[in-house]
Amino acid sequence: MRGRAEAAAITAGALLAALALFALFLRANGLDPLAVYAVLWLGGFGTPFSLQATLTQAAPLMLTALCTAIPARAGMLVIGGEGALVAGGVFAVLAGVAAAGLPAALGTFAICAAGAAAGAAWIAMAGALKHFRGVNETISTLLLNYIAVALLNHLVSGPMRDPAVSLKATSWSIPQASMVGTLPDIGVHWGLAFGVIACLIAFALLKYTVFGFSVGVLGGNPRAAQLVGLPIGRLTLLACGLGGAAAGLAGAVEIVAVHGAASSSLAVGFGYSGILVAFLARQNPLAIVFFAVLVGGISASGGLMQRRFDMPDAATQVLQGIIFLCVLASNALYGRIKLFRERGVAG
Repeated sequence: MRGRAEAAAITAGALLAALALFALFLRANGLDPLAVYAVLWLGGFGTPFSLQATLTQAAPLMLTALCTAIPARAGMLVIGGEGALVAGGVFAVLAGVAAAGLPAALGTFAICAAGAAAGAAWIAMAGALKHFRGVNETISTLLLNYIAVALLNHLVSGPMRDPAVSLKATSWSIPQASMVGTLPDIGVHWGLAFGVIACLIAFALLKYTVFGFSVGVLGGNPRAAQLVGLPIGRLTLLACGLGGAAAGLAGAVEIVAVHGAASSSLAVGFGYSGILVAFLARQNPLAIVFFAVLVGGISASGGLMQRRFDMPDAATQVLQGIIFLCVLASNALYGRIKLFRERGVAG
């Protein structure tokens, strides 16, 4: 309990430090930080419409954050959520076209399953390279992001292009019957429910199962995991596969709930923002839900800030980048505090 309280306090301190640094950035550009923060709150959480936009942004962030959080429990730093989301979206379109004759619910399930399977395979490749060839998973998943986006651009401008759409390179569309609507009363698509449910399942899996305990041992002390005979290769591939499946599902949800087809609109940075969410949540799937909403609110407020203060829409990305740097610094500080305490106890 004490460790959780300290971790929460350090994360809160990192957020406050990021807000202070961003305030200096705003002041240097001749803007009133308090006025900007008031508009940021209004654009992200202040009205029912802005809250809908925030929750819509948060839905894929929950799933892509799991792509980093689950492998992190096994001691791996995976940053391939963007590539897994794109792969999931592309295969979701292929499954949707192939399942055109199926009943609506079954077709939607097939699309989501295909997206999750594609994402799982995409990140599992990095796990296999890590285990069998010793390739650093951070580098491999970063490169896989670029490969996925390049394949997306090739497919939607060539083999999968819909000739009926001339203004933008877009793939074939999935059947309209396979599209999902919005949740009752809140006007947010069903991807939000998928994200929350996935976080709850991930929390239960990591906390209350043998798999979760084994992954924790592997992430905490790989040497100990090897000595007690844990199947390191299988755990590595499963952790990567589960994380990739979550991000692939995010890509499928973007198809069935938002776009209806694949295009460059899939690669808008949800995978990279998911890394920030995972670090803010300290790899806790339950905390991911809260921080996905927080980061989603920051992203959703970009348009309003641009109109009110003539700021570039990328200003919210500057804030997210500052938050990420502060969180990394706070993690290092938290590690030093734990090490100092352990040495004090040992002494």
